[in-house]
Amino acid sequence: MDLNTLSLPELRKLRSKVDAEIGRRQDTGRKALLKRIQKMAADEGLTLEDVLGSVAPTTPPSTSKEAKRAPRGTAKASAKPKNAFKYFHPTDPKVGWTGHGRRPAWVIKWVEDGNSLDSLLKQG
Repeated sequence: MDLNTLSLPELRKLRSKVDAEIGRRQDTGRKALLKRIQKMAADEGLTLEDVLGSVAPTTPPSTSKEAKRAPRGTAKASAKPKNAFKYFHPTDPKVGWTGHGRRPAWVIKWVEDGNSLDSLLKQG
């Protein structure tokens, strides 16, 4: 088939037919595989739920780019946490500010009272 001879509407129609056929074949293959796996489990006296537990998919997996990405949290952790505080509240060390974005009210008040921002820096 020479695609160069087809008009744009003909190519779009062909694409929709190809997409539909790909989907049909994926569904058929998925169903056949599921039946084979269920038979294998039954031969061992088990159900598919026994084998897979609660992770058995009820819907076919997505083929989108989002589904193909690695799950969050699998990337190598950086040496410095993303939200590491740089400046700490003078009386409550659990409260802090990264130094990025808008200054918290307690930092603004601290500086307005004549104190140095550097005095809030993390020590150690």
